[in-house]
Amino acid sequence: MQPADCQVIGTELAIRWADGAESFVALETLRRFCPCAGCMGEQDIFGKTYLPPVRPYGPNAFHLQGLEPVGSYAIQPRWADGHASGLYSWEYLRRVADSAS
Repeated sequence: MQPADCQVIGTELAIRWADGAESFVALETLRRFCPCAGCMGEQDIFGKTYLPPVRPYGPNAFHLQGLEPVGSYAIQPRWADGHASGLYSWEYLRRVADSAS
């Protein structure tokens, strides 16, 4: 499920998957689906999810400054507002891309 190519084009992340499929995800959607504990919350050992406080997105929240590969399983976006703790596994990124289309 790895991508063959992944790059920002305008305000979208364009992904060409190894199976030949292509996905285009708006950067705003990518940020809103950030999987980090600070954005999505985290679960305790009993399965209870603790949600973080709701924070408004600032003017640079949807401006992507870079994408860093993490091993062979994920990417880590670096946003202009300083947020960079979300790791998007290829499987998660494909689900986000599929839900956005």
